[in-house]
Amino acid sequence: MNRKFATNLIFVLLLNFLVKPFYILGIDAEIQNRVGAEEYGMYFSLLGFTFLFTILLDVGIVNFNTRTISQQPFLIQKYFSKIVSLRILLAVVYAGFILFLGALIGYNQSEIYLLMWLVVNQILASFTLYFRSNLAGLLLFKYDSIVSVLDRFLLIIICSILLWGGITEEPFQLYWFVYAQTFAYFISAFTAFIFLVSHQKVTRINWDKLFSLAIIRQSAPYALLILLMTFYYRADSVMLERMLEDGKIQAGIYANGFRFFEAANNIAFLFASLLLPLFSNLLKNNKTVSSLVKLSSSILLPGAILVAITCSFYSQELIGARYVNSTFQSGQVFEILMICFVFISVTYIFGTLLTANGNLKTLNKIAFAGVVLNIGLNLVLIPIYKAYGAALASLITQALTAISQVALCKSYFHLSINYSLVLRALLFSILSILLGFILSQSFFEFIPWFVSAIILFVSGIVFLFLFQLIELRNVRKLFHKV
Repeated sequence: MNRKFATNLIFVLLLNFLVKPFYILGIDAEIQNRVGAEEYGMYFSLLGFTFLFTILLDVGIVNFNTRTISQQPFLIQKYFSKIVSLRILLAVVYAGFILFLGALIGYNQSEIYLLMWLVVNQILASFTLYFRSNLAGLLLFKYDSIVSVLDRFLLIIICSILLWGGITEEPFQLYWFVYAQTFAYFISAFTAFIFLVSHQKVTRINWDKLFSLAIIRQSAPYALLILLMTFYYRADSVMLERMLEDGKIQAGIYANGFRFFEAANNIAFLFASLLLPLFSNLLKNNKTVSSLVKLSSSILLPGAILVAITCSFYSQELIGARYVNSTFQSGQVFEILMICFVFISVTYIFGTLLTANGNLKTLNKIAFAGVVLNIGLNLVLIPIYKAYGAALASLITQALTAISQVALCKSYFHLSINYSLVLRALLFSILSILLGFILSQSFFEFIPWFVSAIILFVSGIVFLFLFQLIELRNVRKLFHKV
């Protein structure tokens, strides 16, 4: 199982490193430069609004399906056609609810029109995720990985032509971006479906009321977990836009920092996508998970710490280099979110393990506490610190939920604490921070900032091997197995 994890991780990381960072930092960021912080901030807030209620599209089916199919692959023939019909009904319910609620809270006509297209995009994306959950459940990670980047790859091509192709003299319109997303999501969903039916026989769509109700009941704990986690992950932008007089601008400032964070987060999320079916399979067969926990932790967490330290020291420079009208506040938001990234990476390992083990009740309690804490902190911090306050609220929430999940995993799975490893990780972090502090001093001003950032990052990689957080013999074994 470790070999399967390592092999597919290298493949999926390669694909995502080639596509997603360029899309987020090249295409998406350039669109914000073209349309302006206020207009993009409105889009970012509406997008967050659609995310808040995506649970109506899924009701926990994707996580439930991934876990179930990875343990009992033969069930796909029984489940697929009936779940697709259920998802069609859920899509109608979701669209009606979002548009009604959007009108109720005061979005104007143009905002409702944009919201309508974003709803369509979420529906298409949800079907892609469901098809991918079947691919992942069948351990067809190669095909799942291809689909995971296909929509971004298509958007890079389409938006590059619109941005730099010279095919029109009109200024870039935000609606063009949204329409391009619709096309890309449709192609991704269709491709995922073709991959699935080429490897697994499925029957035609078949509505079954009793089956649908049973699936909803079984997946309800997953649905609640996703709903709660989405609220404390996506509510920030909506609250910023609704609470402040300059809310659209503040949402745009938050989006500046969030975009870099999202680029890193997309890579870390791949671990959870691979780990859920692998953990589920191990637990089903009564095998130990400690080896896979150790392997995934030794790869993801030191890397996350290094990325966070480097980005924190050069947050203002990175933001300034990418955005035309960047602000000091954008850099502050980015710095806080990158520290938050470390705790989210912890969640992608230990939260996924708890999900695979079926500890949904406990996870929901943690998530509910996280929602209450996050919304409470936002209500207090946003009026005072605006976008920076929203970032602080996110950091505190993610830190406490991650620590809770680690403690639970230690208890449930009798995982031992490697104090030597913890000490080495602490020394690595201190040494990296100290080097970053030295490089940022005035007597090193003759060195361009990006050179200093590279020095810090490369030195951090050396420190990882020096403190044996990453061991050369394990790296050699990894590539030998691949």
